[in-house]
Amino acid sequence: MSIAIRRARPDEAELILSFIRELADYEKLSHEVEATEAMISEALFVANPRLFCEIAEWNGEAAGFAVWFANFSTFSGRHGIYLEDLFVRPAYRGKGLGKALLVRLAAICLENGWSRLQWAVLDWNTPSVEFYKSLGAVMMDDWTLCRVTGPALQRLAGQGA
Repeated sequence: MSIAIRRARPDEAELILSFIRELADYEKLSHEVEATEAMISEALFVANPRLFCEIAEWNGEAAGFAVWFANFSTFSGRHGIYLEDLFVRPAYRGKGLGKALLVRLAAICLENGWSRLQWAVLDWNTPSVEFYKSLGAVMMDDWTLCRVTGPALQRLAGQGA
């Protein structure tokens, strides 16, 4: 049994979108998925991408993914990675694929001299919270994630009602 982590290829936008939809279904957020295959392709596979995707394979079969981008810490004065999505298909869980994806992202941080790897996790997702803690992740309970979307985003930009 073997695990391989590799960068996503341009012909895999459909696969990546399927992972996104499976993750959204797991998180009970399917109604929020607006992405299309073309949008994923345009974000990941351009000349100077700002979004990246690692694919986890189990015995040569795509089993999970991690979508990430570089962020920046003004406090450390260095970049880091923000992990947008991490997902392993249920049939492949418990085989070390999630850990292998996070190990690869940590290595990318170190290879680039970056200071941190961070992400958000739904508070009800106890298996994931416990998994992340086992890897040394610290839950930052004193921070609250903020988001502005839709009509509120338009109003904030001065372009809406």
